[in-house]
Amino acid sequence: MEFEGAIRLAAFAAVFAAVALWEALAPRRKRSFGRRARWPHNLGLLLVDVALVRVLVPGAAIAVAMTAAGSGWGLLNALALPGWAAIAAGIALLDLAIYFQHVMFHAVPALWRLHRVHHADLDFDVTTGARFHPIEILISTAIKCAAIAALGAPVISVFVFEMLLNATAMFNHANASLPQRLERWLRWLVVTPDMHRVHHSVRYEESSSNFGFNLPWWDRLFGTYRAQPRLGHAAMTIGVDAFRSSQDLRLDRLLVQPLRDTPGQYPITRRQAAG
Repeated sequence: MEFEGAIRLAAFAAVFAAVALWEALAPRRKRSFGRRARWPHNLGLLLVDVALVRVLVPGAAIAVAMTAAGSGWGLLNALALPGWAAIAAGIALLDLAIYFQHVMFHAVPALWRLHRVHHADLDFDVTTGARFHPIEILISTAIKCAAIAALGAPVISVFVFEMLLNATAMFNHANASLPQRLERWLRWLVVTPDMHRVHHSVRYEESSSNFGFNLPWWDRLFGTYRAQPRLGHAAMTIGVDAFRSSQDLRLDRLLVQPLRDTPGQYPITRRQAAG
């Protein structure tokens, strides 16, 4: 478990540094707030998340995968696929589970209160990909562990998936430009920053689209794909309409934000009601 944690930390640091450099060299949008106003609080929230997980559920996903393998739990163990096929299927099906989890965190009001901490960032960059409320992280870990047990995902699948999820969360939240031609091709293989940025729009019909994190296929398959924001990437507004103050960026405000009863809580419900 310690070895796994060291590898994940090293990978996180390397990807974070690479994406931050990419943002500095080729920014996609002008920032609304400087890094000093946001980064200490977003990264502070990440440290709270990491500390909580380390104390309460250290190595939970890998532990469940090992138990499932030893006990023969889950779909993939029942199918007895060849090793390579089981690994590939495990990664893809875990990604599908995360897609549905993400939709659920938007559709269920109590879960949206937690998830809107991620969406209420007033800019969109590499630190947004690490900005999640600690209770959301714990719930997500429980859902992921249940999915691992139900699927019987191999330990290697889980390890690779965890690494990919961390890396792509930073990549697809990057405030960075890709050549347009490359971006159009790449979004068939992976969720790109331009694709995911649409999901962070203040407009409900846009934030209720593009739920994928790693693979872009689920949004196309289930009808939640939106190619571009209505106003374009440069002019679109990022965030949640109820939290527009610079004070709302502070770590203490982020931790208590789910307790605040404000307009703009239920994006999917309000979008449907408006339609």
